[in-house]
Amino acid sequence: MRSVTYSMSVSLDGYIVGPDGGFDWSAPDEEVFRFAIDEIRKVGVHLMGRRLYETMLAWETADQDPSLDDSMREWTALWKPLPKVVFSTTLSAVQGNAQLASGGLAEEIERLRAEPDEGDIAIGGATLAAEAAAADLIDEYRARVYPVLVGGGVPFFPQRERRVDLELVETRTFVSKVVYLRYRVAR
Repeated sequence: MRSVTYSMSVSLDGYIVGPDGGFDWSAPDEEVFRFAIDEIRKVGVHLMGRRLYETMLAWETADQDPSLDDSMREWTALWKPLPKVVFSTTLSAVQGNAQLASGGLAEEIERLRAEPDEGDIAIGGATLAAEAAAADLIDEYRARVYPVLVGGGVPFFPQRERRVDLELVETRTFVSKVVYLRYRVAR
């Protein structure tokens, strides 16, 4: 069965976006970016909310930019054809290899898990991940923890009053002092 993963960059104090809406502190260096490229290779479909979808739209045409370096070209070549499901109540259409979700999150995940396709079902964006976590749909949490305190904003972990036991699967420390933590939900 396909795993559902939630992977984002996060500040040490637990936020994916700071109180001003900025996330410039999470710009990856080459080593962390290569790691993200390797991670996206294992994804079969990416679920996201409207805000993350709109943020990632730039990658749909990034390959037309002659100033892109090799890593960014490689990311673009992987991201563009990756199937994406966008959850939005305000969008009426999406671009690229994306489709609007036809059902609720649990129904979409159930449908995708039943398909014979390969690769993880990745969830991006804190709001969508919070909904998935509340329904106990996430199998793995993957955090790239940046050495910065942003003091507030959008939290990586949903604020639910529910205990979730985790098993440490992998850790890695990068030269930039970013720490990768991969946990599997203990079931």
